[in-house]
Amino acid sequence: MKQLFLFISSVLLLNTPLYADTIDLFIMAGQSNMQGWRSDAAHYPPDPAHIDQQIPFYYKAVGYGSTQLKWEVLEPQQGHFPAGHFGPEVTFARTAFHFGYHPAIFKYSSGGSSLKSDWKTAGQHGQYDDMVKHLKFAIHNMEAQGHHVIPRAIIWIQGESDAEDAQLAHDYYWRLKNMLNHLRRVVLRHPHLPVVLSVDEMHPQVQQHPEVVKAQQQLAREDHSIRFFSMRGLQKYDVTHLTAKGTILQGKRAYYAFQQIVAGH
Repeated sequence: MKQLFLFISSVLLLNTPLYADTIDLFIMAGQSNMQGWRSDAAHYPPDPAHIDQQIPFYYKAVGYGSTQLKWEVLEPQQGHFPAGHFGPEVTFARTAFHFGYHPAIFKYSSGGSSLKSDWKTAGQHGQYDDMVKHLKFAIHNMEAQGHHVIPRAIIWIQGESDAEDAQLAHDYYWRLKNMLNHLRRVVLRHPHLPVVLSVDEMHPQVQQHPEVVKAQQQLAREDHSIRFFSMRGLQKYDVTHLTAKGTILQGKRAYYAFQQIVAGH
């Protein structure tokens, strides 16, 4: 009887999912400050409790790297620095974990990308379509492992490249609104899914064409499930990109913006 018990226990352990049965999916997308372009993983925040090993991570950085069509665990991504780099997903996910979620991070980033030229709209074979393809695959992959996946939020950090000229900046509101509507309503079938928005307000192009900031803020005013958070005061590596220190704080700001939506503030 004891041997039978040990055999059954070993089988159960072998078939126990690595992660929690219910997965809280956070979709993070945007351009270089989502990717963590200048965020040196030599300064990756310490993780003495090994929380990152409990957080599934699927990413694609256009032209740089990916998790090769599979879920891994949260960690630095290869590129830019010997130790790699990381984005706001690290402190965002850890904070979500501390607040009782079982977070999984899906991240799709493309440095220097604009909505018009690169992301485009649904059906135009741009980066948005590619992201949706990866997102559907990632969700299916997680569900095939026996997990129940619940989309919790979209975090979108982008806009500097759409401040390149006055016309792009003027059109940014409708391009972003249409993309978010399609992602929430058609792809995820969750029209009131929380959305967190941000863009570098101090970027020279954004200073010249602040319509991109106003567009994100207007979307937040129009929809109680959307929040804008500021990147002002975050430490920068150069005129455009955040340092590791700035990225760590950026992830926390993004999470608290999400928390405000959930709390109804």
